[in-house]
Amino acid sequence: MTLMEFMREFPDDATCLDYLWRQRFSPDGEHALCQKCETVRVFKKYPMANRRTSWTCTGCGNHVHPTADTIFHKSATSLHLWFYAMYLMSSTRCGISAKQLEREIGVTYKCAWRMFNLIRTQLMTQDNEPLTGVVEADETFIGRKTRKDDKRPRAIRQSDKAIVLGMVERGGKARAMVIPFSGAGDVIPRVLENVKGGSTLYTDGYQAYRSTAAIYTHAWVDHTNDEFVRGVVHTQTIDGFWSNMKRGLDGVMHGVSRKWLQAYVDEFVFHYNHRTALAGPDPFRVLLARAVQPS
Repeated sequence: MTLMEFMREFPDDATCLDYLWRQRFSPDGEHALCQKCETVRVFKKYPMANRRTSWTCTGCGNHVHPTADTIFHKSATSLHLWFYAMYLMSSTRCGISAKQLEREIGVTYKCAWRMFNLIRTQLMTQDNEPLTGVVEADETFIGRKTRKDDKRPRAIRQSDKAIVLGMVERGGKARAMVIPFSGAGDVIPRVLENVKGGSTLYTDGYQAYRSTAAIYTHAWVDHTNDEFVRGVVHTQTIDGFWSNMKRGLDGVMHGVSRKWLQAYVDEFVFHYNHRTALAGPDPFRVLLARAVQPS
């Protein structure tokens, strides 16, 4: 969806509210199931002085608020701005910062960050469907760069950083999660949970992955000996995903705390899983479909 198409379809707050009403309660815009009457009734729209417009049952007077139990619930921010924020987040693969949204729509930084946080944590969550086919798995470290004069052992230097485990289907979807440690006890159970048995698993030479040989067709490349590709065996797909995520975190977000890192990882997985190459639904439509579901 282009910006002009977005503005034509959702030109104002009233249009966005009517979209929520039709998607959640009334496909025809007039009839809906009244929970109080326990039957389908005609609903009329009445503006309310202190709250968002609601629809009222003509039989019993029961009020229905389309924004209830969604990320828009009790938000003083215009629905049109909420929809535009979702459009901006879905239209780029490298993400957009809260400071940029603050400049784009004229809200405070606190409001922009809250909007982005709710969209990430509630609308961009990863699904539980296991990955299949040819899958690449790897871990990466996220955090500040190590100083050149830092003489501490490598394990100590890496402890300053967060660890993210990722798995990517070749030509398919990605899955990634923040893990506390990079040991076999943290890595292997998550691989077994997210990659279907019988799949082909390609990794680097990390010893822990070799314990999965009874479950997957496993092969690896030995990076310590400068081996990065051996026929079809490589981890370049997951490396490309890491590269795109790190460029976004460093160049757009300018750093992320460990507390919220998983939410940002979810966002980059969402962008990857809804890239054009998959020819799936428009990412903005996906976010809208999730937004109308009760939270």
